[in-house]
Amino acid sequence: MAASGVAAPTRTEVLQLYRSLLRVARQFCDYNIREYSKRRTIAAFRDNKNLTDPSQLSAAFSDGNAQLEVAKRQALVYSLYAPKVKSIMDIKPS
Repeated sequence: MAASGVAAPTRTEVLQLYRSLLRVARQFCDYNIREYSKRRTIAAFRDNKNLTDPSQLSAAFSDGNAQLEVAKRQALVYSLYAPKVKSIMDIKPS
């Protein structure tokens, strides 16, 4: 069978993407958006953990990188317009 020419990402690259997405999720000021981003990242990686086809792996990895870029832009924009009052979920009990 001929190779399709699509190089699957390495385990290290996938882990770097996962960590980067979680790191960007922590940058959101709003609790709900921050938690949604974390849950969505974890769910997406869990859904794709059994992919073995190199073209599907590559497509999922490309989609993840695109989502990372979107999340970075959104975190920046949200930080510019963040409300001055913290969410009740972000307030630590004294």
